[in-house]
This record gives sequence, C-alpha cells and structure tokens, in this order.
Amino acid sequence: MNLNTDSNHKERVDDVGIYIHIPFCKQACFYCDFHFSTSLKKKDELIDALIVELELRKSEFENDTVATIYFGGGTPSLLSLEEIETILKAVYNNYSVIENPEITLEANPDDLSETKILELAKSNINRLSIGVQSFFEADLKLMNRAHNATEAKHCLELATQYFDNISVDLIYGIPGATHEQWRENIQTVLDFNIPHISSYALTVEPKTALATLIKKGKIEDVDEVHAEVQFHMLINQLKEAGFIHYELSNFSKPGYFSINNSAYWKGKKYIGIGPSAHSFSGESRSWNISNNSKYIQAIQLKTLPSEIEILSVNDKYNEYVMTGLRTIWGVSLETIVAVFGSDFKTYILAQADKYLNEELLYIEDNNLKVTTKGKFLSDGIASQLFKI
Repeated sequence: MNLNTDSNHKERVDDVGIYIHIPFCKQACFYCDFHFSTSLKKKDELIDALIVELELRKSEFENDTVATIYFGGGTPSLLSLEEIETILKAVYNNYSVIENPEITLEANPDDLSETKILELAKSNINRLSIGVQSFFEADLKLMNRAHNATEAKHCLELATQYFDNISVDLIYGIPGATHEQWRENIQTVLDFNIPHISSYALTVEPKTALATLIKKGKIEDVDEVHAEVQFHMLINQLKEAGFIHYELSNFSKPGYFSINNSAYWKGKKYIGIGPSAHSFSGESRSWNISNNSKYIQAIQLKTLPSEIEILSVNDKYNEYVMTGLRTIWGVSLETIVAVFGSDFKTYILAQADKYLNEELLYIEDNNLKVTTKGKFLSDGIASQLFKI
C-alpha cells in the first residue's frame, strides 16, 4: 500500500514542487474555466513536449530538492500508466528528488476501473485526488460530469483497498441541492474513511457553459447565502469527524495534509509544466500559454512559451496575506516585520482593526487569523489588507 503523509515527511527549507498540467478531458464540465481540450489527437506530441520542458527548466531547481510531484488538469487519469511513468522518469532524470516524495494524480471516478487502480497502486503514484463533486445524479447532470453516482461510490470502494492517501473533491452551493443532500454527500465520503476532503463553492466563471445556461434561465443561479450555510455545515460535520480545517477549502485527518498544496500556501517555489501551468520562484511568477498547439510548437523549438511577472514588495506582501489568511497558520506578524518591515505590520494591523472588532479576525501567538465566522469571507477580508 502507498502511504505518504505530512507526518512522515520532514519539511526542509529547500523543498520544492513540480506541477504537471495534463490538458485533456472526456467532456467539458459546465462550471470549468481551466485550460483543457476534449480532443486527444495531440496527446503523444503533448507528452513529448512536457518531457522537453522538464529538461529545459532543470536549471531553475539546480540547488533545490523536489518533494512533491502533482499531476493536475484536465484529467490526468486519462493517461496510461506507461505515459505517467515516462513523465515521472523525466522528472527523476533531470531533478534531485527526495526519497518517497508525495506524488499525486488527479482522477475522475469513470477512469478508475479496478484494473486502472491496481496499475496505479503498483506505480510511484502514492496519492489520489478524486473529483467526485456529488453523489446525486441531478447534481452531476447539472454540472455535466462524465461519471454517475454509482461509479463515484464504486471507485471509492476500490481505491480505498489499494491507497491510504486519498482526497475527494466535493462541490457545495449547487442550485437545487438541499442541505440534507449536502449532509449526505459529506457523510458518504466519511463512510469510506477518506482522510482528506477538498471542497469548493460552485462559482459561475465568465464564458463557461454554466454562465450561459444561467443567463438563458435554463439553470437556477447560484445563491451565496445557500452556499455559505452549506460551507458552515461542512466545517461542523468534518470537525465532529476529527478533521482539521487547515486551509479554506481543505480538510484533513491528522497526518494527511496535502504537502504539495501546503507548500503553495507557505510560499515555496514550484515549477508548472505544460500549457497554462503557473510557476513561482519566490521573486517572480510565470505562466505558460493556454494553447496546446502553440505550446507544443514553442517547446519543439526549445523555447519556453511563457510570460513572466517580477513581483514587487507589495505584490509579495499581498500574496503572503492572501495565502496566509486562508490557512490554519495565519499571517505571522513576526514574518511581516522580518520580510517586509515594521511599517507593513503597522499597516496590516490598522487595516485589520475593523475585522478584529467584528470578530472576523483574531490574533493568536502573534499570528493574524480568520475566525470561523469570517472564513467564508476570508478572500474578501484579505483584499482589504492589501497594499496597492
């Protein structure tokens, strides 16, 4: 059995991550605004390009050690085991990797047959992130998911026999989904003894099919009050089940925090490989072109099809505040002084005063944190603490 959790992974200062974007899906979920294609025609060329990009960028991590490898998308579970292992081999050939890194594969229930799960269990993949979203047919149809409720339950039944480290995605605030159904969705995941849950409010992104269907009156609009109630139901139900709410959208049993995602929130470096993938060096952000053909063409010419943004002091401060307030660790006032200077501490406390009085923020051990009451509003609160 594969097991890799934050409790047996000793975090080091120079640990870094690699994110690999697999931009293919069987069909388009109505709410999704990520970059993907439903045509697999360029899959072989794309995989070759990912391997070349890994080679081209190895100097960026010359003095660092890779602790996490994350296959995101898109739908990485569309890849064969051989294709996954070819990409992993390129990582190991070009980077220094710790012993037993956390290697996550995002997967959809309809891809996780028993044969597939058995193959993955024998591979270096040691963490599955399964996009269930809901166990109700009406919800799955509304979102245009490729799986049905029976497949969702069956895949968890199989996956838990071969993997310890599993995360399940759930979506709340779905139009027409009652609070009782939402409680049942959470309980179903708990009944499978899944140690990690990522849960997000259904949001209406511009230019998605969901936005169009709502505009045409074919689907009811998302109700923020309905979503907030379900968010607090989620917090309470998972707290009772012994989960730690360690990031706004992430809940974990002790020892099962996502090492990959925790590194993002703690401001560690990572490289994003593939079309639309983002990277962070500590001093700059960069992102690859969101077009499979243009990405492949550029990589074939040994050029990186990316744009870069050098971060100002204010940018770095804003980023730290945004990510910190989303987490259990909060924003360290000591770090603010050490990294940005005492003026920034004076500024953040002045901006936070209103929210401290309203009991949306609190200070504990010199860390500024969001109260349970303020969690649903944390991104909005963070933006009010930004320096422009």
